[in-house]
Amino acid sequence: MKVLLLDTNHPRIKEGLESLGLICDEDYTSTKKEIEDKIHLYSGIIIRSRFKIDHDFIDKAIHLKFIGRVGAGLESIDIPYAEKKNIHLISAPEGNRNAVGEHALGMILALFNKFKKADNEIRNGKWLREENRGIELEGKTVGIIGYGNMGKAFAKKLKGFDCEVIFYDIKDNIEDENAKQVSLKELFKKTDVLSLHTPQTDLTKNMIDESFIKKFYKPLYLINTARGSAVVTSDLVKAIEGKQILGACLDVLEYEKSSFESFFTDDKLPEAFQYLIKSDEVLLSPHVAGWTVESKFKLADTIVKKVEAFLYQHKSIKK
Repeated sequence: MKVLLLDTNHPRIKEGLESLGLICDEDYTSTKKEIEDKIHLYSGIIIRSRFKIDHDFIDKAIHLKFIGRVGAGLESIDIPYAEKKNIHLISAPEGNRNAVGEHALGMILALFNKFKKADNEIRNGKWLREENRGIELEGKTVGIIGYGNMGKAFAKKLKGFDCEVIFYDIKDNIEDENAKQVSLKELFKKTDVLSLHTPQTDLTKNMIDESFIKKFYKPLYLINTARGSAVVTSDLVKAIEGKQILGACLDVLEYEKSSFESFFTDDKLPEAFQYLIKSDEVLLSPHVAGWTVESKFKLADTIVKKVEAFLYQHKSIKK
C-alpha cells in the first residue's frame, strides 16, 4: 500500500507509517494538477493544508482509502464526497489541543497585563507604570463557543484562576467539571471574555459580526484561536472603536489563505487590518496557537496511530 506525503511534517509520520508496512513517497513541490496526474497510484495521502481535496481530485484518486490531515479540522476536504467514495478521513485535534489551550490563555493574560505595550515602551526609554496597570482574570466569566477538543483544553487551563467558565455548543449534555453548559442567552448575559473554539462550517463563517456582538449585555474581550473566517474584521474594529469589544486576541484572521501559510498577496492592506496592527487593544499571532515543538510530534503521532487503527480494522495489518 502506497501513501503520498504532501506536506512536510515531523519525521514521526514517515517513520511510523513505514513501520506499519506502508510505502511512503514524498512530494512537497508539485502542483495540484501534477499530483492529480499520479494520485491514482496511492491508497493514502497525508496533507496539512497545502491545497483543497475537492470533487475533481477525489475522482482521480480511484484507489484512495484514507486521507490523513495533520491538524484539527477537515474543512479543506470535500467531506460528503469523500465519504460517498468510502474514503476514511483522519484528523488530529488531540495532537494540538493542549498547545491551543495554553496559547489562548497566554494571549489573554498578555493583553490584560499590557505586556506588548509595556515592553515596547521600555525599549523606547519610557517607564510608565500607571498607564500599564493591568486587570485580573479572577472573578471574570469566560464564555467559550465550541466545546470540543480545543474548548475543553482551554477550560482546563482556566482552572485555578478563580473565574467562572461557561460554554455554548450545538451538542447537548457535554458539560464537564471544567465548564458549565449554557444557552446562548446566558452566554450573552454573563460573558466578560469570549473565546472561539469552533470548526469552519457554514454555521460559523462570519459568526462574530456586528449583530452578534451587540447581543452581549456588557463590553467584553474576544479570543480567536479557531478560524479567521468566524470573525468579520471590519465589524470587530467597529466594536473596538465603540468600546463594545475592549480588546481582542487574534491568532487567526479572515484574510488568511486556505493553506494558512500566508494571507496578503499585494501591498495594499485592508483598512480594518491596518487598525488592528496599530491598536494597543489587539494582540496578534500568525496562526500558531497549535504550533508548538511538542504538538508537531503529537499531531504526527496521532495520525500514525489512527492510520494503524484504520488498517487493523480493515485487516490490512496484524497487531
